[in-house]
Amino acid sequence: MSQPLRLVFMGTPDFALSSFRTVLAGGFKVAAVATQPDRPRGRGQRVTSSPVKIEAASQGIPVWQPRQRGQADIIPDMQRLQPDLILVAAFGQMLSAEILAIPSLGVLNVHPSLLPLYRGAAPINWAIIRGDTLTGVSIMWMTQEMDAGDIFLQETEPIHEDDTAGTLGSRLADRGGRLLVKALHAVERGEIIKIPQRSEGVVYAPALTKEMQLLNFGRPALELQRLIRGLDPKPGALTYLHHKVLKVFRPALAAPRPHLPLPGTVIQVSAAGAEVACGDGSLWLQELQPAGGRRLSALEFSRGRRLINERLG
Repeated sequence: MSQPLRLVFMGTPDFALSSFRTVLAGGFKVAAVATQPDRPRGRGQRVTSSPVKIEAASQGIPVWQPRQRGQADIIPDMQRLQPDLILVAAFGQMLSAEILAIPSLGVLNVHPSLLPLYRGAAPINWAIIRGDTLTGVSIMWMTQEMDAGDIFLQETEPIHEDDTAGTLGSRLADRGGRLLVKALHAVERGEIIKIPQRSEGVVYAPALTKEMQLLNFGRPALELQRLIRGLDPKPGALTYLHHKVLKVFRPALAAPRPHLPLPGTVIQVSAAGAEVACGDGSLWLQELQPAGGRRLSALEFSRGRRLINERLG
């Protein structure tokens, strides 16, 4: 293209911030940013701007925060801007047909999975929960059907045995930003790639629920280990100790034992964590977080508390 691409970026959390910064660092000009409205966040529930809004403001880039269904309140401004491309990374809402129709070239989305695997709201979490060893990032053309558009580029990323949604998400965010810039350079050269997604092998990654957070120690240790990692850092897996909520983190499979007490029983506490019996095998829980408190090592948590032989759940 002879003229620089005219871009609008739509994104909200830290995952999107990586793509936004990488696009700017790549020399591309972003004419405007759309992000979710300021909301109460964190333990204190202070009203806070999104990471993308904070970065855009620091760069002097206009920020839109749509509050109406289908982003109707920003459509006139976006139409006046006449972007070539809209770039989307974890914006937080489905885009309306009116928004999708505005850019002359289309809407590119950074999606953290190897589509058609894990279409939906929580692809990173579900890849870990289901025990996958490989995932990746897809740069895809957005349509009104959720995550079903044609693929521009894809790259793989291994899932390590100790990965959490947080650690894996950080790597995928970095990879997604680099891959998005690679796609933009291709567009500048006139290379518009559209590879239809396979119709077979579609797997969905629905939003995480509160019910998923509550651990059932009657399940196998391996399943629980994956679930805890997939919910770390947010929303966090939880259980109960003395009728009080206890979040658990950094699980590791324990060596097999010939005999196990009832599921949920704390067998021992050491520098390795708190060993808890499960329906099949046992699990080291290396970090525990009481309600309203911070994450502690199991050994720190156990000081001044009776833990051994107590049952969680």
